[in-house]
Amino acid sequence: MKTAETHLLANLPERSLGLDPALDPSRLTQTAEDAARALLREGESANTRASYASAMRYWCAWYAARYGQALRMPVAVPVAIQFIVDHAARKTDAASKADLVSELPPDIDQALVANGYKTRLGAPALNTLVHRIAVLSKAHQLAREPNPCADPLVRELLAQTRRAYAKRGARPRKQRALTKVPLQAVLATCDDTLRGKRDRALLLFAWATGGRRRSEVASATLENLQRVGGESARSYLYTLTHSKTNQAGAQRPEDVKPLVGSAAQAMQEWLAVLTERGIKEGALFRRIRKGGHLGEPLAPAAVRDIVKERCSLAGVEGSFSAHSLRAGFVTEAGRQNMSLPETMAMTGHHSVATVMGYFRAESSLDSKAGRMLDGE
Repeated sequence: MKTAETHLLANLPERSLGLDPALDPSRLTQTAEDAARALLREGESANTRASYASAMRYWCAWYAARYGQALRMPVAVPVAIQFIVDHAARKTDAASKADLVSELPPDIDQALVANGYKTRLGAPALNTLVHRIAVLSKAHQLAREPNPCADPLVRELLAQTRRAYAKRGARPRKQRALTKVPLQAVLATCDDTLRGKRDRALLLFAWATGGRRRSEVASATLENLQRVGGESARSYLYTLTHSKTNQAGAQRPEDVKPLVGSAAQAMQEWLAVLTERGIKEGALFRRIRKGGHLGEPLAPAAVRDIVKERCSLAGVEGSFSAHSLRAGFVTEAGRQNMSLPETMAMTGHHSVATVMGYFRAESSLDSKAGRMLDGE
């Protein structure tokens, strides 16, 4: 009696039995390698690809200016160390923050700025330095080359650089949170014009469904928006099919987000506009062209621009970005004493520590613990 394996072999094409040249199990064919790279690119978000490309462009420009030749992999360990000391600010003998220096020669620094590889002179933010090291590390991993960023000297230098920044009190700059009050001022700038209706629906959709990321707003589709309760209902459920924490697109109950109240009303008004123009599928938020024509889906950068423009029109002070909507939702949840599990269910966070990091100091002003001395 034949086993299952024998039956399978008997029905395989002849070349799989070695009668024709077979694949080498120790290496990929060029076709397979190209296909794998294409899948890796497709699986990455557009923002990730853009940030990787920007970082590698900078690496190439810096290397060419510093060493007078084109960047090739693998990069040597001393090069990675030189990159860190060129871009990490450190103290001199004086204790003043104004006396922080780095090793990047001024002429190279000026050339990098003049050619658009840097936005300003001087050492970049620590997060920028760390990101560029991480991108170089990823490039070596994908190329299967010895990784200089995994060298103990490089890892230790980067770790101590982080500690040095922390001791100086340097922290990443955070965008101001768009909590309830400033958000209401921003929404007041959205009139009943086509652009006003779109922006109101977009802002409320992003905020009220848990603080959606700009990429999630830009990729929102009509197919994933469900009206609840019949034609006259003003409530919706939106299914988030792809996010930072669900990049495989798995079906999960927690990815269904409610859209109710004023957010649902704004969405209903925007959907009426789409219906009038015969749009029943595809992107939820679109570019508005001259003459009131609706064009292609908004890019993530356009979502950021809408937030910044509306904040400017409203006259709210501070530095804002699309992420201010997400930070604002979490901060407002803290102010209103929403439970942490309920907040996390809306935002989609899996880490309590990450969510706590979004709470701004202002959300603790109403803390009873902070007012114990004044209590009865």
